[in-house]
Amino acid sequence: MKGVGKVTRFIPFPQPTLLVGPGSSGRLGQAIAGMGHRKILIVTDNVISKLGLLKSMTDALQAGGADFVVFDEITPDAPIPLIERGIAFFEEHDCDAIVAFGGGSSMDASKAIALAVANPKPLRKLAGYFKGLRNPVKIYAVPTTAGTGSEVTVAAVISDPEHGKKLVIVDPRLVPKMAALDPVLMTGLPPHITAATGIDALTHAVEAFVGNWTTPYSDGMALSAVGLIFDNLRTCYTDGKNVVAREKMALASTYAGFAFTRANVGYVHAIAHQFGGKYHTPHGLANAIMLPLVLKFSAPAIIDRLALLAVRAKVGTEDEPAEELAQKFLDAVDALNHDLGIPTTLAALKEADIPDLAKAACFEAHTNYPVPRYMNQAECEDLIRQALPESATQKVTKPVKAAPRKRAKAT
Repeated sequence: MKGVGKVTRFIPFPQPTLLVGPGSSGRLGQAIAGMGHRKILIVTDNVISKLGLLKSMTDALQAGGADFVVFDEITPDAPIPLIERGIAFFEEHDCDAIVAFGGGSSMDASKAIALAVANPKPLRKLAGYFKGLRNPVKIYAVPTTAGTGSEVTVAAVISDPEHGKKLVIVDPRLVPKMAALDPVLMTGLPPHITAATGIDALTHAVEAFVGNWTTPYSDGMALSAVGLIFDNLRTCYTDGKNVVAREKMALASTYAGFAFTRANVGYVHAIAHQFGGKYHTPHGLANAIMLPLVLKFSAPAIIDRLALLAVRAKVGTEDEPAEELAQKFLDAVDALNHDLGIPTTLAALKEADIPDLAKAACFEAHTNYPVPRYMNQAECEDLIRQALPESATQKVTKPVKAAPRKRAKAT
């Protein structure tokens, strides 16, 4: 892991051209129309299609003489059989480019389709790092939620229902060529989706900032994202039509995507992926439930980092002691979750499942993520157990105290 962390500092991750602001999805359509593609596959979900959110971009494509077809069957946690239908649809219509239009599931499905059509082998064999020999077809992205940051990341997460788990495909070539951050498309999001996706973005930024693969670049992106989220997420939750706040949250999500593409994530994601695979829990919600719990576990090893986050979140000032600032940030995350109606427990979680969930989460984290403080199987089980519905009233938040246990080194 230490070696991988050093390597990631030098891998040239591509960055898409970003179009930002109201109407940017239409401007992206104009740009794509001039790219000379034979036929473009738009990958989205049925709700977005019915709401007419595609119109600005598709009108621009038509005006520019570009041919396109729409595959609008995407569901949450896009499963392998669904992606296989998308692959067949792409090939049936002789497409040569993809526009991912929607939330994280549409983005991830698009990336999987793009890699699979260029490298025809089972999707399970494409899971992991750099498994495709040939370049994926070109991808363009229009996110309709401010959470995943997938429009700028190198990864795609898909669901394997046969084995009850999630698969991660990682390849720098999966980064979209261009992306439009159009806040108008996000003004109709229900509050609960705004909340969960917003905390998803916060989790990306925080885990990137407190892990062991940080760089000056990832730190800058992560801190910018945290500041924007604490300044704007509550506004988006209570006033969904606020275009200015929506645009800033879209930027926050993208910045957080830049941060964790370089610095990776940690235990929150490792556990959330198990919840998604086992219970089909929406990824943002799973992250939101686990973020406070994992941060409290990790706190003794990351006091100084939490203090910096507190200052950026404007819940403390630089002249305060680091331990007090760290506690203020933990309290601020709890308060933000509370204000957004995020539950403290997972209704679907069962005690009998916890050992297997913990084992899988530890394996994922310890083989992929630069976590700042390692937990063993028992510690992971205890942490997940705190999310059981019946344990919710038993949770007590204790002040953070610096422990002799040092920030773990990746091995």
